[in-house]
Amino acid sequence: MKITARSSKPGMARFVGFLQCLCLLSLFTLGLQGTFVAAQSAVVLVGSGSSVPAPLYNRWTQEYGRRSSAIQMRYLPVGTSEGIKQISHSAGDFGAGESQLTEKERKEGDLIELPVVLIAIVPIYNLPDLHQELRLSGEVLAQIFLGDVKMWNAPQIAKLNPEISLPNLPIQVVNRPAGKGSNYVFSEFLSKASSKFRAQLGVSPSPKWPVGEPAERSSDMADKVRNSSGSIGYVEYQYAVKSSIAQAAVLNSAGKFVRASADSIAAACQAAEAPRWNNFSASLTNAPGAESFPITSFSWIYLRTASSNSAREAALSNLLDWVYSDGQQYAVQEGYSALPAPLLEAVRKKAKTLQ
Repeated sequence: MKITARSSKPGMARFVGFLQCLCLLSLFTLGLQGTFVAAQSAVVLVGSGSSVPAPLYNRWTQEYGRRSSAIQMRYLPVGTSEGIKQISHSAGDFGAGESQLTEKERKEGDLIELPVVLIAIVPIYNLPDLHQELRLSGEVLAQIFLGDVKMWNAPQIAKLNPEISLPNLPIQVVNRPAGKGSNYVFSEFLSKASSKFRAQLGVSPSPKWPVGEPAERSSDMADKVRNSSGSIGYVEYQYAVKSSIAQAAVLNSAGKFVRASADSIAAACQAAEAPRWNNFSASLTNAPGAESFPITSFSWIYLRTASSNSAREAALSNLLDWVYSDGQQYAVQEGYSALPAPLLEAVRKKAKTLQ
């Protein structure tokens, strides 16, 4: 029987998903062995989730592992939705991602989310002959990703960039497949900016994009846009910086065009969280303030509120203590934005109550 490429793709996707879950379960089993073998063996804490903070979790794996051989950490980037699913089913010790938990997820999975770092999702583009900074609004971005604006010299884009000679070039849209935290943050911003986008796609880690070519991981998104003339996509700020890809300035709620930076990301958090600094599941998109970058978000760690394994609970508490102290410096080194001091102190206190 002849098997076509069309029929093999879904099977391959299911096979890759199976391998990811198998890898996670294998790592979790390895971690469990630490509670039954000799004391000198490591307890391996296993997490899974978004690829947005994957470089940070990889760095944390290295640095935390140097402290002691008794507790180690592993992280598998399988997507935000899959990370939530795994921690809800007690597969692994924590999840990570950029989607706010629903009340159903909190209740049925006994879950809580705590912010670990600030991130920004930035529009990235590839226009080789354009040397000025491109400006885009949420409304125009929504029109592009809905497929309503198809050319780079469309009137909607030209109006925002009167001093730029835009090319007569088709827009090649690149998006993310289902289950991604960057989808959630980007679609939340676009839903706030465009009533049409909100009605047709809404806020979701799995929006049904009407146009575009998918990029599986954040690094894939950066590669596709960098290598495709006329393309536009969205990726975490850290990936855009390290890949040296052009980023658009985005119109914020104060009517200012702002580029993502450590300062503009921190300004969005300050505007949304101060002065109480206790809304750990707050939305930071389209935050008020002239200096705020409008597509800012927390990246959260998802935790179970109760555990039946005291050894693993103690090890996870140790990890959280480190993440909210020494671990924050590595976030900055990896290009992310650390939590502001008042928020960091509040989150640290909350994490203590889970012990």
